[in-house]
Amino acid sequence: MSSEGMPSRHVRLAIVGSGPAGLTAAIYASRANIAPLVISGVPSGGQLMITTDVENYPGFPEGIQGPELIVKMREQAARFGTEFLDSTVRNVDLTHHPFMLDTGLTGVVHADCVIVATGANARWLELANEQRLRGHGVSACATCDGFFFKGKDVVTVGGGDSAMEEATFLTKFANSVTVVHRRPDLRASRIMQDRARQNHKIRFRFDTEVTDVLGADSVTGVVVRHLPSGKEETLEVQGLFLAIGHDPATEVFRGALDLDEKGYLQTTDITRTSVDGVFAAGDVYDHRYRQAVSAAGLGCMAALDAEKWLTEHSAPTPGRRGAH
Repeated sequence: MSSEGMPSRHVRLAIVGSGPAGLTAAIYASRANIAPLVISGVPSGGQLMITTDVENYPGFPEGIQGPELIVKMREQAARFGTEFLDSTVRNVDLTHHPFMLDTGLTGVVHADCVIVATGANARWLELANEQRLRGHGVSACATCDGFFFKGKDVVTVGGGDSAMEEATFLTKFANSVTVVHRRPDLRASRIMQDRARQNHKIRFRFDTEVTDVLGADSVTGVVVRHLPSGKEETLEVQGLFLAIGHDPATEVFRGALDLDEKGYLQTTDITRTSVDGVFAAGDVYDHRYRQAVSAAGLGCMAALDAEKWLTEHSAPTPGRRGAH
């Protein structure tokens, strides 16, 4: 038992997070006979659990539902000996070996090595109908879902580079893209602004916010409000794409690992964090690609690096080194 009376266990490798990055890391680590423990988080599975059709993940020519893909990856990891703890890490101590991961009522995990694969969460408008229609016309990833909007009219929310990139990408499929932005001007770089403004499929609504999403089973329109006048109107569209940023799930590691100004983990040599023996995988530090397949690839890399580290540190010595 731990000092607080909670159950305690020791593992060679703990993987925090159970999206594509964490589960791929688990598959590789378990096949290397490391017997990893995946602390899955609650809810588990990452953003794929709220994704409907996934048609750009290799190996599924007819596409696959996001939750089904996660279940298959989890079953594959379990087949090779991965254990799962359906809990959330609430506190960490990475200053000495073995590392300590406190999961609250489910106990304390002591790990020789850790892979952080907690991901990042898209920011939403927090509208009731927006939440209800996620995956049914509401999306936070144009690259993932743009294909499903061929010949349709859509709205993109945001004014930064990501919003311009998403809007421009959507014009490959959509009939029209309306960019809704709360401010009177864009925050995007000049080159991204010019590219969007020169695209005949893109129109802009400035000083405007989305106040509701309409539709029973799929999006049929969005209600927007012009902020200076307070006037509301309905735009008849079939899709709503949010491009207002992501928040990395790194709060529990703040002060324990080096983060950048946006809260993403800082790494060197691809997966190594600022603490020797702690590795990162997926969207928790990759804020550029944010795809399931790229997260899975990074999970593979982290597992291989962790395996090598465990081999070289059979009797590890504590030590912190700064990320460069």
